[in-house]
Amino acid sequence: MRIAVLGTGYVGLVTGACFAERGHSVICVDMDQGKVDRINRGELPIYEPGLDDLLQRNVPGRLQATTDLAAAVRDSELSLIAVGTPFDGESIDLSQIRDVSLQVGRALTWKSEYHTVIVKSTVVPGTTDDVVRPILEEASGKRAGSDFGLGMNPEFLREGEAVGDFMKPDRIVMGGIDERTHLAQEELYAAFEDVDRVRTTNRTAEMIKYASNSVLATMISFSNEIANLCSTLGDIDVVEVMRGVHLDRRLSPILPNGRRLKPGFTTYLEAGCGFGGSCFPKDVRALVAQGRDAGVPMRVLEAVMNVNHSQPLEIVKLLARHFDSLKGVKVTILGLAFKPGTDDMRESPAIPVVNTLRSLGAQLTLHDPVAVEEARKVFGADGLSYSTDLAAAIDGSAAIVLLTRWPEYMSVPELAQQAIEKPLVVDGRRLLAQDAVERYEGIGLRRTDARSFESVVG
Repeated sequence: MRIAVLGTGYVGLVTGACFAERGHSVICVDMDQGKVDRINRGELPIYEPGLDDLLQRNVPGRLQATTDLAAAVRDSELSLIAVGTPFDGESIDLSQIRDVSLQVGRALTWKSEYHTVIVKSTVVPGTTDDVVRPILEEASGKRAGSDFGLGMNPEFLREGEAVGDFMKPDRIVMGGIDERTHLAQEELYAAFEDVDRVRTTNRTAEMIKYASNSVLATMISFSNEIANLCSTLGDIDVVEVMRGVHLDRRLSPILPNGRRLKPGFTTYLEAGCGFGGSCFPKDVRALVAQGRDAGVPMRVLEAVMNVNHSQPLEIVKLLARHFDSLKGVKVTILGLAFKPGTDDMRESPAIPVVNTLRSLGAQLTLHDPVAVEEARKVFGADGLSYSTDLAAAIDGSAAIVLLTRWPEYMSVPELAQQAIEKPLVVDGRRLLAQDAVERYEGIGLRRTDARSFESVVG
């Protein structure tokens, strides 16, 4: 099948490369000539494990890139819209969706054969039918359903694991206005055998995406709220609490052979310093905003975001318990990306932690295996040191703050042990065993021999 993928961000480029790997002929479209040139050279414009191998195998054969959207649409059978939909504080910004829809519609004017347009961007329910469709019809002079197909095919890709998620999906959701649109998507995914498929309307497909992300975000904030209560009450460790919760057979079923199955979703029932990234914060806020506009308050999801907004401050509180003042204290921040396996810092908990500690006068060294350059763009250089060498970053620190579950950080106890004066380790992800270092603080665990946050910040 000849496919045009419109947008080469995380979703677009992964989608294009994976479909090429599955045998389709793919043309990726982006207005950034520099990014297009890099893709055509087989170079990654983003960091995503496994994606480099796909580009090496498929460029310039089944995968190429261009800035010419009209030509890409005219030369393909199906177009996938995969542009960004950022949240502007009130609602999602559909400007890129509208712009691409207009260009696609104009390109359809010159096509005599049937073409299918599929929205893959995350958009609130009603967008494909009420925004994309009229733009396509007006710009093309054609009618959806008779002259072209229109569908919605949400992605369920985790950054850092996107290639594996795409190549071995747990579900394929296919929204569409008619049977012909659904059949086009069936052809698109023909090589993906033995995968549960959901054929539905565009609105329902859009809502499935938002509901999926919202339930996972809710699990995270619930776990963090329990952690904060454990920390306040004392003599309770949230890690043990959640382990006991996980053993409920409805969460981790016991198989007939007696072995317990631990589903992946239970990792969202673990306490930490909050969720970030390009999906959860934006999508939950967007659903809250749509509910507000529809006169349906989304009280649970509002609480989810409130908990997440304040959670990074819990890290600063744990650190502040151990110092009269944080001014001049050398602190190493480990982990800047919002999760391991990516350099994406969008909505990362590291941002409010670094900014707060910076305002309190702490002397900060920032470390991340892959996100240091991205961090320089976010924080600048004023008063900050950056390092990609873990041992050097830790050396001489009075405190180490762990914010991302990079596997490299499992070596922190050994490195901390080598220091003459043992640093305080504040574990924002409960990655390390609390007895692995001499001085330890962690989310959901109370130490009674430390000062209060208020006494440090005044």
